[in-house]
Amino acid sequence: MEYTEFGKTQLRVSRMCLGTWGIGGAGWDSYSDESRMDAIKAAVDCGINFIDTAPAYNGGRAEQYIGEVVHKLGVRKEVILATKCGNEFINGKYVRCGSADKIMRECEESLRNLKTDYIDVYLVHWPDPNVPMEETMDALNTMKKQGKILHIGVSNFTKEQMEEAEKYCAIEAYQPQYSMVDRKWEQLIRWACAQEMGVMTYGTLGGGILTGKYRELKTYEANDNRNRFYPYFREPLFSKAMKLLSVMDKISKERNVPLAQIALNWTLKKEFISSCITGSQSRDKIEANCKVFDWELSAEEMQILDKAIEEYSRE
Repeated sequence: MEYTEFGKTQLRVSRMCLGTWGIGGAGWDSYSDESRMDAIKAAVDCGINFIDTAPAYNGGRAEQYIGEVVHKLGVRKEVILATKCGNEFINGKYVRCGSADKIMRECEESLRNLKTDYIDVYLVHWPDPNVPMEETMDALNTMKKQGKILHIGVSNFTKEQMEEAEKYCAIEAYQPQYSMVDRKWEQLIRWACAQEMGVMTYGTLGGGILTGKYRELKTYEANDNRNRFYPYFREPLFSKAMKLLSVMDKISKERNVPLAQIALNWTLKKEFISSCITGSQSRDKIEANCKVFDWELSAEEMQILDKAIEEYSRE
């Protein structure tokens, strides 16, 4: 495992962060509780010290899994926990809730779920257009003064929204989506890095499309995140993604590595990213993903992939 400084927070995080949206369970493949908790343990066993979650991941279920595992292993001081606020999962739907009272309540619930008395990195999950930014950020400032959260960040914010938030609160972390099939936030990520924010990117494997597991176009359930959130599982992007995978297949064969490691390796070579978030619900996939640190894409391979990505990105 590799580690790096997380912006100006003075936290030293693993360059791979365990994502737990899938572990929460809602909108993803079904795994047993035992498998999901063992995946968290596997991450810790592999040296991942950075875990990302949110109360919106199946109504706090992902947080509860993490709390159980971290408490049982007795590694709270060694693990850096990032969770979020401002987005609730209610009756199968995501509802933004940036008001001060709701954020205060969410924080207390997260602390209970995670079995801890502090949260290392606390992020606003999505901006709430119906609540003044000042109200949201003031609530976070209050909780930081109380010692309940140590560092404040935002996820899925535009530059203008981050600049507005910084009028009321120091932003130390930024979490956007970024992968070989989604680079629309790259300039903003570079800007955030230049501001000394710790950058943790999600969707590194494109919701699974970059693993090569999904080779045929199919229809998913309405609440399945591959249907609801990630556009690569539908046309016209699906066919473009398949062409990108064909290029990755050649490197996979030559390197004798799985496609997921190629996607991870490509992302990890970006100096403006502190840690890339990668989720899985099973130990074997976590362990396989962590082997990405055993090798590195060459400059020539990066050029080949970048050319394929540019072709994928064209209209």
